[in-house]
Amino acid sequence: MFTAIALLLAQTATAAPMPEPAEARERVAARDAEMFWYAFEGCDAGEVRARIADDFRMVHDQGGLVATNGDDFTAMIAEDCKAREEGGRNAGYSNRRMLVPGTDEITRLGDWGMLHRGEHTFHELRQRPAGHYGEGDPGGPTWVMTGGAAFINVWLWDGANERFIMQETISIDHGAARSYPPEG
Repeated sequence: MFTAIALLLAQTATAAPMPEPAEARERVAARDAEMFWYAFEGCDAGEVRARIADDFRMVHDQGGLVATNGDDFTAMIAEDCKAREEGGRNAGYSNRRMLVPGTDEITRLGDWGMLHRGEHTFHELRQRPAGHYGEGDPGGPTWVMTGGAAFINVWLWDGANERFIMQETISIDHGAARSYPPEG
């Protein structure tokens, strides 16, 4: 028991305090970009897992409580990535998530985390037919916006590893993306 208490005290003593607000916002924005790149374009479940908490939860307006822990969520990402491989049911499929500029807000939550909310759009890589952009257009791959949504993410400060990890995401208002730039 003494060893366990000593270990706990040693871990607490070496944990770094959460960065000041400006740096914390920059770190969360960077982690957000990494997380969604690995989940969509990078299709790397291991990298996604490195950015989420063990008790990660995802709530989705269309799917309900989608994930109740980091391992289950990572397994869903891995399954999706496998389906994109040659011979898979979604072979060759590629998509991306893009943050809508000017919509994100990152707010400090005490000394333990950050709340990140905003809007994002979703895009799929599709084949553009020849001539779409005029007579000389040979056609080819192009990104097509397929929809949008709002999000609310809770990022925990992991002082032992000096990083933020996502603990919860709430994904809402899925549908057609708002026009950009916004009207008015």
